[in-house]
Amino acid sequence: MLDKLASIEKKYLELREQMMNPEIISDNKKSIQLSKDVSGMQEIYDLYQAYKKAHQQKQEAQDMIDTEQDPEMLDMAKEQLKESETLIDELDAKIKISLLPKDPNDDKNIFLEIRPAAWGDEAWLFATELLKMYLWYATKKWWKPEITEEQLSDIGGIKFVMVKISGNSVYSIMKFESGVHRVQRIPSTESQGRVHTSTVTVAIMPEAEDIDFVIDPKDVEMDTYAASSSWGQNANKNQTWVRLRHIPSGLIVNIWDSKSQLQNKDRAWSVLKARLYQIELDKKTAETKSLRGDQIGGGDRSEKIRTYNYPQDRITDHRIHQSWSNLPVFMTWEIDDMINALVLENQTRLLEESMK
Repeated sequence: MLDKLASIEKKYLELREQMMNPEIISDNKKSIQLSKDVSGMQEIYDLYQAYKKAHQQKQEAQDMIDTEQDPEMLDMAKEQLKESETLIDELDAKIKISLLPKDPNDDKNIFLEIRPAAWGDEAWLFATELLKMYLWYATKKWWKPEITEEQLSDIGGIKFVMVKISGNSVYSIMKFESGVHRVQRIPSTESQGRVHTSTVTVAIMPEAEDIDFVIDPKDVEMDTYAASSSWGQNANKNQTWVRLRHIPSGLIVNIWDSKSQLQNKDRAWSVLKARLYQIELDKKTAETKSLRGDQIGGGDRSEKIRTYNYPQDRITDHRIHQSWSNLPVFMTWEIDDMINALVLENQTRLLEESMK
């Protein structure tokens, strides 16, 4: 481990020196990439510096214990030795986690997709509540949420919604939300007081960049329509509604949120690229299923990940077998405890796998 840390330290310092090179500074693309590389190594570099300092303090304390005659100074040295050893153990654990293979998508923005499944109206209403929860949470994290697609039911619930969320390492925090969310409660229309079960599927897709995934324009058909018309029947309106159809996969994206056709076209391409990129990621996940089996879930949309039980005021995440209470507060954005538990459990499983 020490050899690997020394190698990382050397690489980090070399990159920092390259960032000062006038040729790099003048090349915006290279400068941005170097900044990302340095930023990605910053945590492990800082941990290694603290680790070396703790070992130095431990050695100084040990040397003092071996040579000091004054009882008071000796007690201080023993206390310093104890603190240093505790700190070394803590840093050792953090370093092992930091050295785990990084998900290359962790720093990316995401597309959040919500689709109600069973039980019609009740599922639509719960989908709306999930959307509000995620929008509030994004605001709390100082991210930027933007609804790109939305289909509403007659009662005001959501039949489908796609949200782009931009910010710092959004995917690393939100990726464990993919899967089936089940709600158990008494609908307002239920006269017998019976508890109904409804499900909503959530998908978290990393925003794809050109270096991740390239679409051949020949494989995509684009149509434009008047946003306020029924698929372009009103020819007097501006053609701002954009529909893309990816011929090989059959995927269709409709974007009409903006009054600008150009903006809607850009958003549609971004959504299409993310969906196709997710398909590729799913294929890779299937190919490495033995490894993924030791991680939290697999991002599979069909996997039941969580139950929201309103009568019992309980939220249960089935992947880590933990439950929380106070559902009303949870649904207003207080989901950090659950997300942190999922991240910690995933790191623990990966660490155990790396030590086999």
